[in-house]
Amino acid sequence: MNARRVAVWAALSGIVAALVVLAVAELVALFISPASSPLFGVGSLVIDLVPGWFKNVVIALFGTNDKLALFVALGLLVAVLAVIVGLLERRRPPWGSVLLGVVAAVAVGAVVTRADASPLWAAPTLVGAACGILVLRSLARRLAAYATGSRAGTRVTRRAFLAMLAATAGGSLVVGITARTVNAANAAVNTLREALKLPAPAVPAPPIPTGADLRIDGMSDLITANADFYRIDTALQVPVIDAAAWTLKVTGMVQREVTMTFAELLALPLTESVMTLTCVSNDVGGNLIGNATWLGYPIRELLKRAGPLAGADMVLSKSVDGYTASTPLEALLDEERFGVLAVGMNGEPLPLEHGFPVRMVVAGLYGYVSATKWLVELEVTRFADKSAYWTDRGWAEQGPVKVASRIDVPAYLALVPEGIVAIAGVAWAQHDGIAGVEVRIDRTGWVPARLASPISIDTWCQWVYEWTAVKGAHLIEVRATNRSGVTQVNDRLSPFPNGAEGWHQITVEVV
Repeated sequence: MNARRVAVWAALSGIVAALVVLAVAELVALFISPASSPLFGVGSLVIDLVPGWFKNVVIALFGTNDKLALFVALGLLVAVLAVIVGLLERRRPPWGSVLLGVVAAVAVGAVVTRADASPLWAAPTLVGAACGILVLRSLARRLAAYATGSRAGTRVTRRAFLAMLAATAGGSLVVGITARTVNAANAAVNTLREALKLPAPAVPAPPIPTGADLRIDGMSDLITANADFYRIDTALQVPVIDAAAWTLKVTGMVQREVTMTFAELLALPLTESVMTLTCVSNDVGGNLIGNATWLGYPIRELLKRAGPLAGADMVLSKSVDGYTASTPLEALLDEERFGVLAVGMNGEPLPLEHGFPVRMVVAGLYGYVSATKWLVELEVTRFADKSAYWTDRGWAEQGPVKVASRIDVPAYLALVPEGIVAIAGVAWAQHDGIAGVEVRIDRTGWVPARLASPISIDTWCQWVYEWTAVKGAHLIEVRATNRSGVTQVNDRLSPFPNGAEGWHQITVEVV
């Protein structure tokens, strides 16, 4: 057999060995913890280590598909390393096995340093690596016999090598996919979630005003469906939490620590409100924003029970996966601001990916400082003493939402008919409200758009301008003004470090 063909089989041997590692690790993780999977441990480590600017680029390029992009990149990296392992084991044994062990050691380090990890979490990767090395060495021996055997024995050694390669690859795929499906399965918790009946709010949301929804084709829905609501977080695998076992602790600079169960939370008088939630990574004209009806218990009431001490100015919220966010204590204690431990979203329990069983939602602040999902602890502290996940990466400590607006229709580069054309979109300035929206065509002069009836100062507001369109290419721009008199400026700023700024603009062709 020629050298090139041997190299191809050696590379495939390395890939099969890698499949064995991942499949066995997923299988063992079934009995320890779904989060002990090396794939997710390494992925989480990558998220923690890459610089903030790179995260911004990834979100800008892939939006809510950023995690899929990460998994594809990790898959490619694993494939490349597996090929190198296979070639090394063929040409310079046992260095392929050594490299596989080194990679496994890095994965172990990533897994055991995750939030709530225990030393036992190393077991899936270690067992998987041991099985992978055994398979790699066995395949290397069979390949050597196949490559160097006599003509009479070639058929036998070829069959032995290919049979093991195919059987191991097939078995690994079946075991790995099945185990990953079970590990990722949230059927039991989701069944309980779907059966959960939320109590009626003690303070229901006011009725949505007539005229709040302009009902223009292509416009963003006034209320964003749960399935369409944007998701940006650091969790590669959605945490699966048994609500019956969930507790929330209030700790830190308080007169008394408080612990609350989910049943106790549901027994409290809950408040309902429509509120727009925005990601700080949302670029000008971006879609990392949604408007939903939230049901929850006011955080200020829980904090009052704990009694914050003098000098405290921040609450460090913590997720079950280790994520943290820093929220100004003043905002959480504000009697006029909607800030809750949310248990419901658009009339149903929180979806798993949006924080079930409990998350934070606070009006007027970007999500990175106010919207912790899978919440398990509120630590009352000071900005001078503690920092959070994104502030450690250079983002601003306090993230008040900036006034912004977006054109939804027509679409960018759309072909539109001559005559009356509806230019429409949404504008937002949470906890301040929108006072006006203006449109400009071809940089001539700003003209006022018609505002829909606002739901509240905490929600986005739809707007429309009826434009008499004439043939040709046209530039359309929009800007908004909040109720404090602040008007968007066209000094284009990227989201980092405290939110994007600038006018959204599109070009259309009138035909």
